[in-house]
Amino acid sequence: MSERTGGTPPRTLAEALRTRDDDALAALLRTRPDLLSPVPNDLSQLATRAGTRASVMRALERLDRFTLQSAEALAASTDPAPYEALLALMTGDEGDARVEAALPRAVAALREQALIWGADDRLRLVRTAREILAPSPSHPSPTGLGPTVAEATAGMSPGRLQEIITTAGLPSTHDPVSAVAALAGLFTDRTRMAALLDTAPPEALTVLDRLVWGPPYGEITSKPAPPVQWLRDHGLLLPTSTRTVVLPREAALHLRGGRAHRAAEPEPPAILPHPSTASAASAAVSRPQVVDSAAAAQAYTALETIEELAKEWNEGGPNVLRAGGLSVRDLKRTATALDVTEPVAAFWVELAYAAGLLAADGEADERYAPTPAYDQWPDLPPAERWARLATAWLGATRTAGLVGGQDSKGRTLAALGPDLDRGAAPEVRRHVLDLLASLPAGTAPDPESVLARLRWERPLRGAAAGRPEDLRARIAAWTLNEAEMLGVTGRGALSSHGRALIAQDAEAGGSGGAMGAFPKPASRAATGADLPAAGLHAARALAPHLPEPLDHVLLQADLTAVAPGPLLRPLAETLSVIADIESRGGATVYRFTPASVRRALDAGQSASDLHAFLAAHSRTPVPQPLSYLIDDMARRHGHLRIGAASAYVRCDDEAVLDEILADRRSQGLRLRRLAPTVLAAQADPTTLLDGLRTMGLAPAAESAEGDVLVTRAHAHRTPPRTPPAPVPDGPPVPAPTLLGAAVRAIRAGDQAATVVRKTLPEPAGAAAPARGDLPRTTSAETLATVQAAALTGSALWIGYVNAEGAASQRVIAPVRVEGGFVTAYDHTADEVRTYPLHRITGVSELADDPA
Repeated sequence: MSERTGGTPPRTLAEALRTRDDDALAALLRTRPDLLSPVPNDLSQLATRAGTRASVMRALERLDRFTLQSAEALAASTDPAPYEALLALMTGDEGDARVEAALPRAVAALREQALIWGADDRLRLVRTAREILAPSPSHPSPTGLGPTVAEATAGMSPGRLQEIITTAGLPSTHDPVSAVAALAGLFTDRTRMAALLDTAPPEALTVLDRLVWGPPYGEITSKPAPPVQWLRDHGLLLPTSTRTVVLPREAALHLRGGRAHRAAEPEPPAILPHPSTASAASAAVSRPQVVDSAAAAQAYTALETIEELAKEWNEGGPNVLRAGGLSVRDLKRTATALDVTEPVAAFWVELAYAAGLLAADGEADERYAPTPAYDQWPDLPPAERWARLATAWLGATRTAGLVGGQDSKGRTLAALGPDLDRGAAPEVRRHVLDLLASLPAGTAPDPESVLARLRWERPLRGAAAGRPEDLRARIAAWTLNEAEMLGVTGRGALSSHGRALIAQDAEAGGSGGAMGAFPKPASRAATGADLPAAGLHAARALAPHLPEPLDHVLLQADLTAVAPGPLLRPLAETLSVIADIESRGGATVYRFTPASVRRALDAGQSASDLHAFLAAHSRTPVPQPLSYLIDDMARRHGHLRIGAASAYVRCDDEAVLDEILADRRSQGLRLRRLAPTVLAAQADPTTLLDGLRTMGLAPAAESAEGDVLVTRAHAHRTPPRTPPAPVPDGPPVPAPTLLGAAVRAIRAGDQAATVVRKTLPEPAGAAAPARGDLPRTTSAETLATVQAAALTGSALWIGYVNAEGAASQRVIAPVRVEGGFVTAYDHTADEVRTYPLHRITGVSELADDPA
């Protein structure tokens, strides 16, 4: 656990970092990647950057509860503190074998992240971390401890100090320092402190019980009650203002039995099975198969929902709000069309957007519509289509659960709006699935135990959120629901294809880990060759569980057709034109209505075509009511003809035209008779067509040549769009190649900054150069020194200013000097470089050759 193997103990964090090997430095940069932006010049700069408040706060937010508790205990201890003192604060007088076994791991994690440094006998918390975690009146510590006796009595009059120690039974002293030390010594002496508390009134002990675990501050009146007065007189309550007192840290630790925390949590909470599955031991064998079947069915439903959404927006979807996103009204309309609630509709809309299947068209009157990628997506096998949705969901930072909430300015967050990205979402989703994978196959977790685990792993983020459930907990709850809707889980348990998704993603370096890379977004190609490895692996695991598409339906006498499973695409598309979908699920129910049959006739189908289609694809005879409906609509369809006058109506049956003119509902169409069989209208053909249909008629549009017009849906598509890029939660974890190069650069820069060099004689009266300043020599001295070093093969320390004016220190070994340039091996960059001599500010010989 120590950073020092021998020699002088480090005096600063920079010196402690110099004792680390390259692997330890790489581990620090891996766990705190913000330190690499940009790469520090040397270890001193790395130590300075590691101590900044923003970087320390980011590192503390990544600590688990027990490691954070260890840091909080160290902040409440002396500086520096031996390991034994930290152990005593964590275990208390009674000891705790679990804490004792886990503490070395916590100390090692804090040391790896450069939050503490020093040997085990002199552990030092980084000053910024101590300022954040140490108890203070303005920032109470999570430990509930207050200030020390020395801190609480700062500014107290010497006379009052003497009164307190005399009342406590201590001999008077000659100065305040010794008085404070005597009082602190009394509170830390368990025997004498116990004897003092034995003399306290019972009511005084009750007051201490209310303050011992925090907050340690209390308000008093100008004439406190006798128990409070007794505590004040004996120094157990020290004044912080005229009306506020505080329980000193030393006294609180005695009352706590030496523990800094009420309950140390060295181990993460276990993920418990859901109560509904915990007792189902008899179903343990079949449950994984049931889970996979349920998840596969839901996966197929997800594909159908995305297709239904694209059909709903096929001719151009809702308008884009000026601020971006869907309006509340359009989200409600979409939810109604999909037959789901608005939050669920927001999830499907966001999922299609994340997968690159929906986007804004970018026109002046901007609307949402399917992208060209959607036209290729339905041609993929169902398992691959699902895999594209699953990988897009796993890596997306857009968080659909936020829709309907408010941002920091009180504005409502809209679906597809610009403010839904949360960098923590991929990490939380992946981690929740990992926790589900840790349970036996087929076991659903208790959601509360999952949230408890997340709170243990990132406690400081929850505290910073300022609300009962922080964002990570809410994302975790949404993840459990979204995974079920998407078919990653079935009946709450992780499916086999869900396990394949995260297992292959981890092998490929996906979003596992604290700040891992995000999965590759879904591509726009029509094949699965560019699907991420995790998606292909999951697709292969899902494919055997998906039902085979059917080529038939069951027609019923109540004008419905039941599809007992998924249908072949041509059958499903034709049936959706002839009939309306009444309900979805394992068996989809279609209902035939006059409007749906007319829709098929408008699309160019004839009555004989419809009869033949239904007879060919029904396992039951075609019911007579359905045949009558088709024949009746076919007889009436096209009986009236509409063209452009603005518009006209013509019919061979004059009585029908008489009925139209007599109907009050036709007044808005402003019809007039041009001939016995022709009516003219002041409305356009489309309005006239819709108006007559609302009157119960079945007109057909005709062309200028008198032919019946076949109307087909116009597919509106956006220009090619790429899926939205995830917004990372902080700097990404650096690649091993970058880590190696960064460590070498920092080592070389540190060598240049700390190398021992010969001192050059300074002119009389000149100030000695400060350590870290660039060397200064004349041009003649620089040239002579460099030439001599090239002949002898020795190394030099130089100051160099590049073309942008940035100054740096370097250690070089000159090889050749000619034409105003020096070619040398640069130890700082670990490569051969050429430098203009006029940009070298000065040179100095090294006392020892670094090579």
